[in-house]
Amino acid sequence: MSLEGQENRSDTSHNKSPLLSDPWKPCRRHRAAVKELLLKLRCCLGTVCGIEWYGYAALGILTAILSFLMDLSVAKLLRAHQWLYTMLEGNVLLQFFCWTLYPACICAIASSFSHNICPFSTGSGIPEVRTMLAGFEMPHYLSLTNLFSKFLGLICTLAAGSTVFLGKVGPFVHLSTMVGGYLSNLCTLIQRDKKEKAAGEMLVVSAGVGVASCFGAPIGGVLFSVEVMSSHFALRHYCPCFFSAACGALTFRLLAVWGGDGETLQALFRTNFPDALPFYPLEILLFAFLGLLCGAVSCCYLFCHRWILRFTKTNPVFAKMLTTEKGLYSGMVVFFLASLTFPHFAGQYMASKYTMKELLTSFLDSRQWTSQSHNTSEQLEPLLEWSSSGTSVYFSLVFFLLMKMWMLVLACTLPLPAGYFMPVFIYGAAIGRLIGEGAAYLSSTGVTPGQQWASVNPGGYALAGAAAFSGAVTHTLSPVLVAIELTGQFTHAVPILLATLMANALSRSGHRPSFYDALSISKRLPHLPSLKKASPQLPSTPVGQVAVKSVLLQKAAGPVEAEQAVRTSTEMQIPVVDSYESQILLGFVLRSELLTFLRRWKTESPEKHLDEGCCIHQTSIVISPHNTVQEAHSMLSLLGSQTLFVADEGKLVGLITWPEVGTQRILTSANNKKNSLKMYTSNNSQSLLFSS
Repeated sequence: MSLEGQENRSDTSHNKSPLLSDPWKPCRRHRAAVKELLLKLRCCLGTVCGIEWYGYAALGILTAILSFLMDLSVAKLLRAHQWLYTMLEGNVLLQFFCWTLYPACICAIASSFSHNICPFSTGSGIPEVRTMLAGFEMPHYLSLTNLFSKFLGLICTLAAGSTVFLGKVGPFVHLSTMVGGYLSNLCTLIQRDKKEKAAGEMLVVSAGVGVASCFGAPIGGVLFSVEVMSSHFALRHYCPCFFSAACGALTFRLLAVWGGDGETLQALFRTNFPDALPFYPLEILLFAFLGLLCGAVSCCYLFCHRWILRFTKTNPVFAKMLTTEKGLYSGMVVFFLASLTFPHFAGQYMASKYTMKELLTSFLDSRQWTSQSHNTSEQLEPLLEWSSSGTSVYFSLVFFLLMKMWMLVLACTLPLPAGYFMPVFIYGAAIGRLIGEGAAYLSSTGVTPGQQWASVNPGGYALAGAAAFSGAVTHTLSPVLVAIELTGQFTHAVPILLATLMANALSRSGHRPSFYDALSISKRLPHLPSLKKASPQLPSTPVGQVAVKSVLLQKAAGPVEAEQAVRTSTEMQIPVVDSYESQILLGFVLRSELLTFLRRWKTESPEKHLDEGCCIHQTSIVISPHNTVQEAHSMLSLLGSQTLFVADEGKLVGLITWPEVGTQRILTSANNKKNSLKMYTSNNSQSLLFSS
């Protein structure tokens, strides 16, 4: 009886606590107590604010920790390389092998590792992220394997230093999106009724957090994600984006303080520009000229970038190596680049010993290098490296700009995780430094009359050039805020904005695609704003020409017709019309409800019509066949819908869907002289793809 009483008490306690299950598992009561405590904690936290807000905070903190760990690892690897190179001083041959083989081997390892573990981890990741934000499902790009391989591969890429001249912004946005994807799944488990909202908003927030965690620039990071990532940005996303970005930037700067890099929270690249008179009124003309120059150079750079993308795809040798021998290709290219930047060779004319952070710091120096070049006893530290070969600063800067232009274009073909924002940011700073040094030289020699140009700050021109060139390459204005937050120099906000606007105006002329647009077009990713740059007539295509004929049902359809529709169609929403003759659209029925209707028919046997056994949902928006592709794309993006029905005076014409399972390559019209748009679906997946 006692044994039965114990069993009854055990059953009673088990019934009281539904968390107690699987009696064979050890410590059932302790585990149940912990789970109940977590449930109570969730209720307490939920009373303060929504659970998703804790996910936004966790996203910013985790991304900042990843960024700090990456910077710490890269700094140690760079110091190890510099120490080994210094220890070999006196033997030029050994120094050459140390300088070239170290980055070549580490980049070959990064490329091979990324290719073998997860081929999706190579490249920037920004084109893929903004494709996912548009509503396209690409689960392989958010996998844990991709996160692991991209993180380690990016560390190896950055450890190559200024030899390869690549950054981390793009891949880190991708990393942040992966973290956001897993946090969105966690929020989905906690609150199942907000699945779609949590998943969609978390990915949008992740894009801004990635930039904020790289530079500690929350405002610029969010605006960068608005301009580059999303073709349509909902106002409801602003508060979560800024909140998560602020958490990430604060954590990133606090980790730097605790790591000993600073005494308090401050700008990442702290400058000492004069506040009393930061620039003279007439210098506005020079800043405008700098913007036009950056815009012209960006057009040249973007043309070379598009050419190298086409060349690597059409040339059989490069195409084969980038397909089967990625590690060998990366090692050969990096060895070639490192040979050119060897300090005892051409590297002495472009400060090759500097890391990318040191390069930007030297360009932002507010002191005039030309005024100190003749005073050998008090030479500035940046000047010692830029004039180490005995040549003038102007020659070194011009040589740096000419060499880094084609070297950066070549480095963009490397099949490894790499970012391309920071390199163009530094390149623009070099352009601005050259203009600033020229203006400072003219003012110091008395060529300009009066006191209007008594002292010129070359660092201000470098900052304006960095924002202008990076903004022109990416077709954005957010680099203005990124530059200001990086340096804390709000005194130069107006000239920086002016230079960036001028550069954007010149770079956007002629419908030239931006850097990321060119990548989307090259990879055939479905991103309509990118294709609008390559094919201006594409968005004005009428929807009626591209609408897809779909399997449909009439409201009086029986189970046999419903079963046939389920077998021949994979669409989640099957349109319902009044009759097959009239084709008047009444709404749609969900595939899941249709399957339930068929199961009931098989078990209950009496036949029912479709309108009696299923709920016919009303369509919220129906577009006309005379609407354009641009309008259809806007509706899909704003509504977050997967399907749009096309009807002419109430009669169903077809439908347009986002790709969910697979994608097919878009056919191009042979009759058009330019690229055109075709949309179609495959037999085994409902899919719509934009391409050129």
